[in-house]
Amino acid sequence: METKGKILIVEDDIHLGFLLMEFLEGEYFQVKLCRDGVSGFNSFKNESYDICILDVMLPEMDGFELARKIRKIDENTPFLFLTARSMKEDKLEGFSVGAEDFITKPFDEQELLCRVKVILRRNRQGKSAPVRSQFTIGDYLFDYARQELCYKGVATRVTEKENEVLRLLCLNKNQILKREEAVEQIYGKKDYFLGRSFDVFISRIRKLLKNDPKVSIENVFKVGFILNIENEEPH
Repeated sequence: METKGKILIVEDDIHLGFLLMEFLEGEYFQVKLCRDGVSGFNSFKNESYDICILDVMLPEMDGFELARKIRKIDENTPFLFLTARSMKEDKLEGFSVGAEDFITKPFDEQELLCRVKVILRRNRQGKSAPVRSQFTIGDYLFDYARQELCYKGVATRVTEKENEVLRLLCLNKNQILKREEAVEQIYGKKDYFLGRSFDVFISRIRKLLKNDPKVSIENVFKVGFILNIENEEPH
């Protein structure tokens, strides 16, 4: 049977790692298992994967640092974190570096499989769906396809999640973008920690747009945000 996708697992608990590898191979995935962050990063540099499953607490290089290095190579490959801790700060940091999801140990293998399938399906649909690519934001030009925000000829590369959030804001110029709906569109589900992560991206985008006084992002308490552009009609 044809494989459903290629997965990189970086997990220092060798028993758990082998259990996951055997389980996912039994579900017709091709799986590579690494036991530390450095070997995981080297594997990612040398091969392409459809999704990465990263433990947070890793020797040599922790999961967050590994995710940041992965993002510098490829901003599109999705990943999720495995963690033995349920600390709010861990989740916020994980989502801020672009994680699709978090799974707290111990977990059910079928739950992991379900989340992997959802992430892969969403990622593949996103690649095939035609979307509007370029937007004018006051004196800025935003190119969604290139993940670039240009101001007076100077281009700034935005992260994958910043790219998605900015596109939603642009599609709702001068109108309320509801936080819950935006979070669900970007992550595929509603979650308190995802909402907090979404707010972090809004703050980053505000800084990116600060050079044009005609552009602002208004916070609508408990509802969402509005990308305000003076003298421009809502879409």
